[in-house]
Amino acid sequence: MPDPAPSGPHAAKRGGTYAPFIPARISERSFSLGDVAGAAVVQATGALAQLLRAAPRLTSSDALARGLLRVESVASSRIEGVGISHGRLARAEHAAPGGLAGDPRAVEVLGNVEAIEKAIELGAKGAAFAIADIEAIHRSLLRLTENRDVAGVIRAGQTWMGGDDYNPVGADYVPPPSENVRDLLGDLCAFVERDDLPATAQAAITHAQFRNIHPFADGNGRTGRALIYTVLRRRGEAASLVPAISPVLASEPKAYVGGLGAYSAGDADSWCERFANATTRAVQEIQWVADALDARQAEWLGRLGNPRRDSAVRQLLGALPGHPVIDAGVAEALTGKSHTAVHLALNRLEAAGVLEPLTERRWGRSWEAAELLQLFSDFEQRLSARA
Repeated sequence: MPDPAPSGPHAAKRGGTYAPFIPARISERSFSLGDVAGAAVVQATGALAQLLRAAPRLTSSDALARGLLRVESVASSRIEGVGISHGRLARAEHAAPGGLAGDPRAVEVLGNVEAIEKAIELGAKGAAFAIADIEAIHRSLLRLTENRDVAGVIRAGQTWMGGDDYNPVGADYVPPPSENVRDLLGDLCAFVERDDLPATAQAAITHAQFRNIHPFADGNGRTGRALIYTVLRRRGEAASLVPAISPVLASEPKAYVGGLGAYSAGDADSWCERFANATTRAVQEIQWVADALDARQAEWLGRLGNPRRDSAVRQLLGALPGHPVIDAGVAEALTGKSHTAVHLALNRLEAAGVLEPLTERRWGRSWEAAELLQLFSDFEQRLSARA
């Protein structure tokens, strides 16, 4: 990240002033939303309560949850300029860490998956939320990337957004000096502990406040969006499925940034309203992907002659949305079936066109469910389309 030392080209050494923004503490602040924002938050709360009804009939809830997590991770990374396809991410998930050295972008998005998983895990544990938890989420995000040296490390110097790489003069945003960061993070953690305001509003404010603190040298946006799911899980919302909110926020980037800016200027209403509307839409669209998965699974079952419910083929079909790239070892773990039964099932799925081989070698083969990967890509695009 930029260093405000007097280096770089002559133009970067010009004199000037800048004023870091030090956000107000929020752990004990009262947030009274107006009628419009309040109504949007109530609608989002009602939508979140209906998540369990969105479960597909023919796909396991765990598999759907995994697919939604990938959609959120791909979109959150894309907001930061790290864009990859769902197939590329699925292949990265399937590969051993050592096999990803040639695909640093896939490593970054895979880190985003891990960061959200860590955020959800920390939200579910019920213990007091602490700065160490924020550091753990950030560590998960960057631990395999080229920036692993700053993973989980709160910055010790000044940073900024926009402008040039040499000093903060002319930057779009200059976050608080490093000596203020830990105190502000402690205050944020205390805010996460509260239960006196709606979970959707609390998640919105947590994300915006974290963005203003900007405690790390890299990965603040993705970590801040992961924290949304810590709050929702702590408050008992989104207990089984992750509503992919990032694609909706990204559908109107100027409005997203504008909402965060309004929050910084003291207008929590505008930001909470926008965030709540995005949450509602993200939840409502889950029914589309659940129905689409059911339709795809039903069509596959027809191709396969409607195999028995306890067969390896049927079990693999239900698990594929969570593991669209698969090999025999993974298939055995998912089904508990024998090596022979799994190989027969995989060959049958390939013959029916459900799976496509990624390699032509005889041993150590892997396959991908290209139709499922396209379905989740379509779902992300549906969420990313302007409402």
